[in-house]
Amino acid sequence: MLDLEIKEQLKTVFAGLSGVVTLRVFESPHADHPALLDMLGELASVSDKIVVERQSGAAKPLPYFELIGSRNARKISFTGIPGGHEFSSLILSILYSDGKGKQPDAGFIKRIREIKGPIRLRTYISLSCENCPEVVQALNLMATLHPDFEHEMIDGGLVPQDIAELGIQGVPSVVHRDYLLHSGRAGLIDLVGKLEEAFGKESAAKTDQNLGAFDVVVIGGGPAGASAAIYTARKGLKTALVAERMGGQVQETKGIENLISVVYTEGPKLSAQLAEHVASYPVHTFENRRVSQITGEAEKRVQLESGEYLDTKYVVIATGAKWRQLGVPGEKENIGQGVAFCAHCDGPFYKNKRVAVVGGGNSGVEAAIDLAGIAQGVTLLEFADQLKADGVLVEKLKNLPNVTTITNARTTRMLDDGKKIVGIEYLERSTDTLKRIELDGIFVQIGLLPNSQFVKDQLKLTSFGEIVVDERGRTSVPGIYAAGDVTTVPFKQIVIAMGDGAKVALSVFEDRMRSSAP
Repeated sequence: MLDLEIKEQLKTVFAGLSGVVTLRVFESPHADHPALLDMLGELASVSDKIVVERQSGAAKPLPYFELIGSRNARKISFTGIPGGHEFSSLILSILYSDGKGKQPDAGFIKRIREIKGPIRLRTYISLSCENCPEVVQALNLMATLHPDFEHEMIDGGLVPQDIAELGIQGVPSVVHRDYLLHSGRAGLIDLVGKLEEAFGKESAAKTDQNLGAFDVVVIGGGPAGASAAIYTARKGLKTALVAERMGGQVQETKGIENLISVVYTEGPKLSAQLAEHVASYPVHTFENRRVSQITGEAEKRVQLESGEYLDTKYVVIATGAKWRQLGVPGEKENIGQGVAFCAHCDGPFYKNKRVAVVGGGNSGVEAAIDLAGIAQGVTLLEFADQLKADGVLVEKLKNLPNVTTITNARTTRMLDDGKKIVGIEYLERSTDTLKRIELDGIFVQIGLLPNSQFVKDQLKLTSFGEIVVDERGRTSVPGIYAAGDVTTVPFKQIVIAMGDGAKVALSVFEDRMRSSAP
């Protein structure tokens, strides 16, 4: 099941294990049970610190095992075979259970531990889902850090009855008892926030904590932020980088073929390389943090949502962008229950069903093409009078018999029956007539929204929310700079963001030298 190359890599990965990690497998009559035993047996063969224990007695109806390490006792479990994209979740969970792997800093660990327990969560996933592992891995990490936290990954393909009863129409779906707590991609910081909201915190009051004084604080860990931090550090400036996660939007990018000198790479790999490059310099990195506001004039304070803060004279905002939502009634309420943003991940839930794609750009047309191979019928809605996608994509779309394209259509409402999406309402702009389409799912593909909300009342922004900058990355407020996709810089590309971050960092250094000159 595991080829020789993977086994050799795993030997290196598990070389640092200090304690024994037990994979406790329960007997099962399921046809996939022998395959699970084979996988775990091969995994154990690469390290004498990994032990497979076959649990006799009460059998499970599906392939099931628990992971027991020095930092957790039966807190992490898997129903199904964690292959495909979830294989990495199993590997990281073994490391987490021994206190290894990438760990949050002490401040963020304290925040996790202060969530009120007991916490018992199940995450339903699809083995083809590229967004699921991030959620599974984050919850498994929390299970090893929190004193009363259990988490189970469940292959949704094995439990169609559960999927139907819970009304799940997208993955990953995190469930507490019979309540859908979260659906869709989310990072560690977002999941911690949701758990704090759902379960409460042991310490309700935020306590201000000074994280230090710096010459420059870079906000954002994507290509622009990493580049800016590296360049300011190289110039000898005491630099801090604050980010929700290293890599930013790049984490969600599949194939990257236009990063000059790199023929091909993928988002997660590039994100890891960005983090590694930043770590090679004396940059103080505060990950899993979100900035709430920037105050002060000559001396600035970068205030975090956690209550922590950093003091600095110069700030570089490189917070990038996120998927844009329509903002119509029924959208937010039905995310994960008929409203989705990833056709690749959630498309399989709509096999032989009717779906709509909102957005006629490249991402929308590509989503419609992908869904046409799965769904019974696809309706593509575009606000403009013609599709904005590349001609080759539009031609391919026209040749698909089960796709209907409607232009001049403004989506006004997403319709549900109290449990899930049942249709979409749109305004036919040419006749000013409201129309409805009965369907089972809606995929929103209308581009990106700049992550500039925390400075919307402080800096000059465009009507699209982009931070207005000059040719050197200076904003409307002295001492605050911006770089990359969050700005008015044209063409949102990784290579452009990297160059923009470097340019802005050099501008900071130059302006600082001029201000300190006699």
